[in-house]
Amino acid sequence: MENIYYVLCWACHRKCKHCYESRFRPYVRGALRGVVDEAKAAFPKVIENLPETLRYLDLNAPSETAPGGYATRPGRIILAGGEVLLDPVREEVLYPALDAIRDKYAGQGVRVVVQTTGDLITPQIVDALLARGVWMISCAGMDDFHVGHEGEKRIPLIGRLRDMFEAAGMRDSALGSTTRNWADQTEDQPVYSMFGATEDAWIGKIWPRGRAWENSLSKATITDNFCNVWSGGLNFLNRGFSGSEVSVDPNGDVFPCCLKTAKPLGNLTEERLDDILDSLVGHPVFEAISMGHPERMGLAHGWDMARFLEESRVTKPDGEAYRNLCIGCDRFHEKVLGPEIDRLRAQRLVARQAAE
Repeated sequence: MENIYYVLCWACHRKCKHCYESRFRPYVRGALRGVVDEAKAAFPKVIENLPETLRYLDLNAPSETAPGGYATRPGRIILAGGEVLLDPVREEVLYPALDAIRDKYAGQGVRVVVQTTGDLITPQIVDALLARGVWMISCAGMDDFHVGHEGEKRIPLIGRLRDMFEAAGMRDSALGSTTRNWADQTEDQPVYSMFGATEDAWIGKIWPRGRAWENSLSKATITDNFCNVWSGGLNFLNRGFSGSEVSVDPNGDVFPCCLKTAKPLGNLTEERLDDILDSLVGHPVFEAISMGHPERMGLAHGWDMARFLEESRVTKPDGEAYRNLCIGCDRFHEKVLGPEIDRLRAQRLVARQAAE
């Protein structure tokens, strides 16, 4: 895989109105203990069931001499929340998970990214992350939706973060907010990045999910195909090649995109990621998602494009009419695809039991 986006825990110190997942919020007392314990129980199994080798062929870098005909790059694991730097998530989940990833992929050059809102970072935390092999610290809260980060208010924070990172020997990755130029990062020196849900970013239209949906914040239309862009389902089945990416929830559920389909593909606490993806290769529904054309996912099940596009209509909580392909995808999962996903999962589990 090129990229695994792993949400470690639901706990967060914020409850942003634009968040794509309602479970990202502050938890206290027993509730906090519950989500932390869930993450602690799941992450060793999740990491165990990730691919043994995490490298990919870069289809944008053909080579006549390289094995496979393309340059080989190290894959990435992005550890995100919620807020992974929140105590006790940091000490009980993030740091042990980083140690487990380092042990599993020793010598492979796998690049580990820790994604955070940015406002909990300290020099001591930066040192602790770098000591555990973190390659990038990515600050994702640089937008007007994070209270205290609006407009020019975030400029002092950005300055403090830059000073902190560069004092630790890190450099600015210069990653663009509109282009996927990760492959340009060829040096081993640790890097940092900063972004947010700004107008120029790929998430600027706001996903129709979570509290963002509850607050009617999505500005996407039927022409905004989130499936066909960064963090969408595009190329999720192209395992071993550039663009291959999946998202994982704290309980181990696997999705083809960060937005998350209405039903997970499988669960990494009980089966290997390789087995899940292999079982979906060639399936018309999942190939359509992987090609970034969700409007074609129902063709083999009696949903032509006209039906899918009509199912993509909905009314937002504020009463405004809304159309987006993510809505059609949700409805197809709910009305048609659920039993098929269950069937494929049952087949995999039977095959695994027979092989043990």
